[in-house]
Amino acid sequence: MSDGTVLADALTREHHDIDTGIEAYLTGLDSGGDAAPLHTAMHALRRHIYLEETFLFPPLRAGGLMMAIMVMEREHGELWRAMDALEHTLVAPRDPEELRDACRSLLALLDDHNSKEEPVVYPRADADLTDQQRTQLAAFLESGTFPDGWVCAKT
Repeated sequence: MSDGTVLADALTREHHDIDTGIEAYLTGLDSGGDAAPLHTAMHALRRHIYLEETFLFPPLRAGGLMMAIMVMEREHGELWRAMDALEHTLVAPRDPEELRDACRSLLALLDDHNSKEEPVVYPRADADLTDQQRTQLAAFLESGTFPDGWVCAKT
């Protein structure tokens, strides 16, 4: 972790990858709308929320970021509910515009959330976590999966 931002950079990259998957679905919606990029992005977002709430937030909360973490968890609940609603719309789509609106709404929630999380929370991952906590989080980033049925704290 030579430059002091390894975890922050990796977590931010996941944000961008998730956004890209949703945007790819939106781009293809007019030509049949292969939902695979959207499903992949939503699974990645659920996994990302899990890793934050399991590995990142507890030590940062204990280290003094209680209010920021409370906001992040509340927003995770909003994101989770938006994904649940979008998945329901995908199962029984009534109108492509409804899917577009749901995706755009999810992207707007993500943009608002990420614009706070990246500059406030992520730098603390590299600065405040112990070596063991950083190693554990990095290992999960590399190949971890979240348990079936897990839901975020504020759903």
